[in-house]
Amino acid sequence: MREAAASCTGCDLYARATQVVFGSGTRRARIVFVGEQPGDREDLEGRPFVGPAGAILTRAMSEAGIEPVDSYVTNAVKHFSWEPRGKRRLHKKPRLSEVRACRPWLEAELDAVKPVVIVCLGATAAQSLLGTTFRLTAHRGEALESPWASAVIATIHPSAVLRAPDSESRRLAFESFVADLKVAARAMK
Repeated sequence: MREAAASCTGCDLYARATQVVFGSGTRRARIVFVGEQPGDREDLEGRPFVGPAGAILTRAMSEAGIEPVDSYVTNAVKHFSWEPRGKRRLHKKPRLSEVRACRPWLEAELDAVKPVVIVCLGATAAQSLLGTTFRLTAHRGEALESPWASAVIATIHPSAVLRAPDSESRRLAFESFVADLKVAARAMK
């Protein structure tokens, strides 16, 4: 799948991205984390969650009791959607058509891994699997049924912790993120 995805031209994002960023982790992972899309670092390195948001995710997993060896991380969209800002490439929310174009790749990953639990990191990831009418604010931290796993839990994207305006807000956002991951950890048992 990874080799086939490398030549994907299902949407226009491939033309500006450095490379496709497919999922990584244990092939028979019990838990799959699905983010929105690769960021700048992920696009350059070719692996998901290797930037600052990945460090938050790793720390939160540890605090929630989720072992990295039990996990697989991926994104709903496989190419980096960005806009130029000076010399920087800033994240740009992927369009619905781009999410839909990548949906077969995500489904193939989930079919191959067969996780017990899926954690959707952010609204775009959640809507990619649970439908465009899904509202993160209404169902955050709930264990929901799905055809891909015994439970799907939607929570914030770890980058939301980084974007919080001050240290106290970041602390609270991180604590609530860990609480959501603890729901996922319990659902794995």
